[in-house]
Amino acid sequence: MSVTGAGADLIVINGRVQTMDDDNPAAEAIAIRDGAIIAIGSRAAIEALKGPATKVIDAKGGSVIPGFIEAHMHLFSGGAELAHLQLGGIHGFEALQKAIRDYASTRPEAKMLVGQGVDYTVLGDERVTRHHLDAILPDRPFCMAAPDHHTMWANTRALEMAGILQGRTLGPGNEIVMGDDGLAAGELREGEAFGPVLDLAGESRVRLGLSTGGEPDPMPSAAERAADRDIMRRGLAWCARHGITSIQNMDGNLYQLELLSEIEAEEGLPCRVKIPFHYKNFMTIDMLEKASVMAERYDNEWLSSGMVKVFYDGVLDSWTAVMVEPYADRPDWVGEPLFTPQQFIDLAVAIDKRGLQIAVHSIGDGAVRAVLDGYQAAQKANGKRDSRHRVEHIEVTTAADVPRFAELGVIASMQPPHPPGAMDFPLEPTVSRIGPARWPLSYAWRTLKSAGAHVVFASDWPVSPIDPILGIQAALLRKPWAEGDPDQSFSLQEALAAYTVEGAYAEFAEHRKGVLNPGYMADLVVLSADIEKTAPADLHKVRPVTTVCGGKVTYQV
Repeated sequence: MSVTGAGADLIVINGRVQTMDDDNPAAEAIAIRDGAIIAIGSRAAIEALKGPATKVIDAKGGSVIPGFIEAHMHLFSGGAELAHLQLGGIHGFEALQKAIRDYASTRPEAKMLVGQGVDYTVLGDERVTRHHLDAILPDRPFCMAAPDHHTMWANTRALEMAGILQGRTLGPGNEIVMGDDGLAAGELREGEAFGPVLDLAGESRVRLGLSTGGEPDPMPSAAERAADRDIMRRGLAWCARHGITSIQNMDGNLYQLELLSEIEAEEGLPCRVKIPFHYKNFMTIDMLEKASVMAERYDNEWLSSGMVKVFYDGVLDSWTAVMVEPYADRPDWVGEPLFTPQQFIDLAVAIDKRGLQIAVHSIGDGAVRAVLDGYQAAQKANGKRDSRHRVEHIEVTTAADVPRFAELGVIASMQPPHPPGAMDFPLEPTVSRIGPARWPLSYAWRTLKSAGAHVVFASDWPVSPIDPILGIQAALLRKPWAEGDPDQSFSLQEALAAYTVEGAYAEFAEHRKGVLNPGYMADLVVLSADIEKTAPADLHKVRPVTTVCGGKVTYQV
């Protein structure tokens, strides 16, 4: 180690430094100056770089690892939802009733009451209707979202106020479920169906990057804009609290970039953020020019764009994911895609021609295949390049498509909290939708990695808890659903790499972050214990105690 010049701004000592660099895997301490790592080595060597103004962090024997790179999340809506009613883990009508009424009693002035994270099986085998919610809260509008955010349930008051009690014609893949009485039953599948209800909450700007990809109209007042910046700050602080230093957001518009740019100018960002352009199926190819403008205007190590996000299908639990063969519990249905295969091919070719990265929500094996076909067509039309296009989720795939990820250089972006039974999501109804014949290639992290794919991990917050350590634990402890099915679990090193090294690769930044090396960004997290010596069953007890991003402490216990 040879460092000249002024002393370090910050040093981290007495740690179990896990660099994620195979050539130099471990150390005791780190020195940081001007937002970058300047040295890694023994405690004595690093303390020699201490100056009179150097800040010292004592890791107390805990692990020091690269900052987590959250490769798939929704920052703006996640920040807003921190204030909503959290219904995860609630089961049975009485428990649901108590939670909703208690929440409503604390918010007498709220225009709309919103719950999050309710299981599809909250009432067992009985599907939730507006009548159940009317019995709980008849006089005030209320809606609640499934954990996957692709299905909501609303009471009659909310449906009336939103103007959809009589139903409405919607685009492909969206549905207002109708009852035998000719009125909406209360279940709303996908954004076009539940958007009018959520708009009653006055949070429409939060959802624009997901719902339309467009900009606020009218533009918000100064006070509204300040309130939106505070929502962003709340989300960013939640990320830093969990050791996250980089965010690859999976919805976006110019407004989100502007809000983050304003925060950056005011006090600096606690996390690095990439915001995509969201291309919707009602758009035309020429609208991709906006994606290019976003990429050119925002292109630094703190705030960037350069990606186009697309949804090809929905989710398994509401039968809106697109399958190659029919659903096991609905033998006449394979799901309805949001784009035809040819429409997606044309789109992928056009985006790729602009030199932009593509990330596509593809849950069913039919969607995964169509998206890979689009990427293959883009290579044929435009020539092969280091595009690193992505498939998001890949909850079911086929043996024929597994090797195509490595062949096409496509990233498999997957979420350890998502497999039913792995963390918070119950086994039913998902495993019955998929059917045992498809279980071996469901959430097939190990299979894809073994076939040479780059597998990157994330939470999809607020769909799942944001905590990367819980995701790592889920990856280690995952068990097959049936004896004889392949083991898809990861080792600790593989899971850590999927949240760091692979996250950096996914955003073309492996030369600057994802590992702890001199010259790299000073993005790291100090943990409360030695993660390598912690039993997998106890990993949830390991907590971030200090997060450093760009050499600045962004969270500390």
